[in-house]
Amino acid sequence: MIYDYIIIGGGIIGISTAWQLQKKFPDKKILLLEKESDYSKHQTGHNSGVVHAGVYYAPGSLKAKFCKRGVAATTEFCDRHKIPYQRCGKLLVATNSTEVERMQVLYQRCQQNQIAVELLDAQQLKQREPNITGVGAIFVKETAIVDYRQISTVMAECFSQLGGEARLGHRVVAAKERSDQVDVEVRHGAQRLNFSTRFLISCSGLMADRITKMLGIKTDFQIIPFRGEYYRLAAKHNNIVKHLIYPIPDPELPFLGVHLTRMIDGSVTVGPNAVQGWKREGYARFNFSATDVWQMLCFSGFWRVLKNNFKTGLIETKNSLYKPGYLKLVQKYCPQLLSADLTPYPAGIRAQAGMRDGSLVHDFLFANSARSLHVCNAPSPAATSAIPIGEYICEKVVQAQAVP
Repeated sequence: MIYDYIIIGGGIIGISTAWQLQKKFPDKKILLLEKESDYSKHQTGHNSGVVHAGVYYAPGSLKAKFCKRGVAATTEFCDRHKIPYQRCGKLLVATNSTEVERMQVLYQRCQQNQIAVELLDAQQLKQREPNITGVGAIFVKETAIVDYRQISTVMAECFSQLGGEARLGHRVVAAKERSDQVDVEVRHGAQRLNFSTRFLISCSGLMADRITKMLGIKTDFQIIPFRGEYYRLAAKHNNIVKHLIYPIPDPELPFLGVHLTRMIDGSVTVGPNAVQGWKREGYARFNFSATDVWQMLCFSGFWRVLKNNFKTGLIETKNSLYKPGYLKLVQKYCPQLLSADLTPYPAGIRAQAGMRDGSLVHDFLFANSARSLHVCNAPSPAATSAIPIGEYICEKVVQAQAVP
């Protein structure tokens, strides 16, 4: 049997795409392939569960467009399927004059992106959050928290109920594009299985570049993994904040900085940082994959990324190994926390696309061939944006197949 569509990847973007394709084309035969034994085992299942409002993203970018639509789409999906979420809001806290200047720039970006925010002075901040210290803040009321793994599971159920086929534990090991179809070879336990499809969609996250290479698609990027390490506050601090607490980000750095996140289970996490990863799926404290490292070392863009972010990388690595350094980042705005308050919590891995010129891709990135479409870079706010991204992929697939 030839499938009309095969989707690789059972994270939230792959599942959203499969579900929406099946909804749009109820008579099509659609197969979702996931190499793990369950959905959302990687980026989707290791993030902080924030439904982002879209504060940071350049006006007109795909991130800005998808995130704004994604907030409404995500909460509407949760309402419809009775998935719990909390619209707790977020405070971006400035702690010095430099950050106040950056806060004003960020406030203007919020206006450009039509995001409802409020500027707070030090007294107003203290009224909202007595345990947080700062000279000012931006209050983002639309920010929420949710369990994205639960959303993914429900989406997968919706996909199956519409007639879609999903296969867990099926790892793609080879793919070849022909003039009229794409052949996909899969490993399932000791078995080797072969599937064919008229159109292939890859939402493979940490393996995105390897799937494009299988099909011989020429691209200028490679996935460079960054570990995002977290701590969880001791249970006595579960009510230390009412909102999500973020620092004002440094515009020269690619990540948002260590923050306090209220989780949907009632706990509070601290993090993440951004440490160079040496294994694409390395969630343990110390990780190394010879294959992953060799591939990075052979990519000239990796060395340029390393050079461009060398000082920041050293600081992040030091704070990763030295707990008091990590603690200092959060004490900047929450000074009463102590080292003993930071308890272990699982890390996540960012699948960050780096270009050959050494730049890190800050927007969503796609690649395509005549019979395939690939999501090549989908960092935060990809989970928030999963429904609009799925809609976008559906549109692109229809357009691609309309071309003779």
